[in-house]
Amino acid sequence: MKPSIIAVALSAALLAGCTPSEQQSEVATTQVAAKAELGSFGIDLSARNEAIKAGDDFFMYASGTWYDSYEMPADKTRYGAFTALAEKSEERVKAIIEEIAAKSELNAEEKLIRDYYDAFMDTETLDKLGIKPIQANLDAITAVSKVEDLVAIWGENWLNGISAPIWNYLSFNRLDPNAYEISVGAGGLGLPDRSYYLEQGERFDKIRAAYLTHIAQMLDFTGAKDSAAKAEAILALETKIAEGHWPREKRRNRDLTLNQVSRDELKAQYAGFDWDGYFAKTGFKVPALNVSQPEPIKAMIKLINTESLDTWKDYATYHAVKNAAPYLSTEIGQANFDFFGKVLSGQQEQKPRWKRAISAIGGTESLGFALGKVYVDKHFPESSKAQMSELVENLRTAMGQRIDGLDWMGEATKVEARAKLAAFAPKIGYPDEWVSLEGLTLSNNDLVGNMQSLTQFFHARDVADELEVTDRKRWFMPPQQVNAYYNPSFNEIVFPAAILQAPFFDPAADDAVNYGAIGAVIGHEMGHGFDDQGSKSDANGIQRNWWTDEDRAAFEAKADMLAAQYSKYEPIKDNFVNGRNSLGENIGDVGGLAMAYHAYKLSLNGKEAPVIDGLTGDQRFFLAWAQVWKEKRTEESMLNQLRAGTHAPGKVRAQAPRNHDAWYEAFGVKEGDALYLPPEERVRIW
Repeated sequence: MKPSIIAVALSAALLAGCTPSEQQSEVATTQVAAKAELGSFGIDLSARNEAIKAGDDFFMYASGTWYDSYEMPADKTRYGAFTALAEKSEERVKAIIEEIAAKSELNAEEKLIRDYYDAFMDTETLDKLGIKPIQANLDAITAVSKVEDLVAIWGENWLNGISAPIWNYLSFNRLDPNAYEISVGAGGLGLPDRSYYLEQGERFDKIRAAYLTHIAQMLDFTGAKDSAAKAEAILALETKIAEGHWPREKRRNRDLTLNQVSRDELKAQYAGFDWDGYFAKTGFKVPALNVSQPEPIKAMIKLINTESLDTWKDYATYHAVKNAAPYLSTEIGQANFDFFGKVLSGQQEQKPRWKRAISAIGGTESLGFALGKVYVDKHFPESSKAQMSELVENLRTAMGQRIDGLDWMGEATKVEARAKLAAFAPKIGYPDEWVSLEGLTLSNNDLVGNMQSLTQFFHARDVADELEVTDRKRWFMPPQQVNAYYNPSFNEIVFPAAILQAPFFDPAADDAVNYGAIGAVIGHEMGHGFDDQGSKSDANGIQRNWWTDEDRAAFEAKADMLAAQYSKYEPIKDNFVNGRNSLGENIGDVGGLAMAYHAYKLSLNGKEAPVIDGLTGDQRFFLAWAQVWKEKRTEESMLNQLRAGTHAPGKVRAQAPRNHDAWYEAFGVKEGDALYLPPEERVRIW
């Protein structure tokens, strides 16, 4: 279905008002009175491997015993702190759905939830239907007789789920965050990243060979003839698409992706594509446009006009089946999983169907906020919101003091930086206004129809919003999602309720632990406002250069050092972290730790932290950070993260303290230790 606005507008770590119930108050009292959920003070000390020096591998020191003994379940590609909380959230949502299903009378939103869940779980009906639920889409592709027909189908990909080499979505105007605009970019790949097509070597050769088999198999479900030959042609076409794409590190450069044009300018500068026919199918009026990838768009237009129309039709057919596969028969869904799950991610079994149902129902442009209302009422004590608000303000104070003390930034730039920090708008737990689903209807036996109904419903809202003032109350993650994000256009940091639990946040845990975990996560999201790309927007969310040339050069020099540092990590032999592509997240980690540590020290009011279970306050602080990033991955999942993700893997993120002097003192890290950095090589930005 259509790309979400969150896909490019937000930086993630990933995420009528509800009145707290009496049950919430009881939960809050219980939590405050209870002991920490992990260990005696908030850290799982049994996870450590003290045979490994902290200075050689802080990840394994903090979590090595757990890592060596944990066996990955067959239905997972990674497991760690985030996964554990996500599973907890899934179980809670399942219980909510079961309570709804047991009711004799349902309100409108409860009926939507029950019907969607029932339709997803009704495999008997899906297996009888096979490919039929998307037959209308396949027939439309078959009927294509000229390029303009194909462009019209791509213009409606928000509804039909047919991938396209050119896409569009409603975004925020980066020069006027109070207004929306339509962003246009290049896409159309089936594999996770262009490198999967272009890189040589046995690993990628095997993936491409398996992809060919997969494409042919998906075409077979449509009754296509010569599917193997068509698969070869589709892969060759996607390889050409990949050649025309920018590398990921270039695509995240906000200077290069800001190219605002009028409708007439778009048609003149990017000729050879039926823009009027394309936008007519989107429903958007398109008064404001931004072309996020100029050269790739021109490359896509050239391919559209020079490659065989029959191959494009086969390409569209394959992607129509592939994208809909999770909502079709068991056979089609399994065939899709065999490649995308097993081959690409190393996942041996699909998740239980109820978990897949919850994932579909719980999305931002699904019924996620309808479920979130109930989730918050049952599982989010108002006391946690109050404590989190206090932590955010403590981090804001710490960041302000750190800006004041920067020796590489001049006063003129500091004035702008302080203004941006003061304007940060935190959102905690849940939205003040819930998404209205009035007018939406769903069926209990038509899963693909439900997907289309939801897509039409939310797309209609986007079309209606296009010319309106942007809605700053809007959330882009439901409360039950374990994640957080920074939105540069609104200069806001957002923390859904589900992440405000141990090991990230525990009201009963030691302060050092909460500052090292959720405090550093808060600092991370604040840091996105000051990373290599977020720092290109000002206090009002307007993209402009508010730096002096000298200060910007000093910042870039430090950022370059951090990119080079992270690019040396090699989680898989011959496959390194892309320090440039993950730079924003790494600045967020290193800067967030600095802010959180500063705030922790302020919280002590000059007193010495107590020693607990033989650990000093500083040791507890850094251990809490490392255990937040405790995770285990399949090798396939790790490769996907390295090539297609913007975050470094958890094993790498846990090592961020090597840039902080206090960590060296806390754990006695000395020259000769593997993680040791000379003081002049420790990157200190914020």
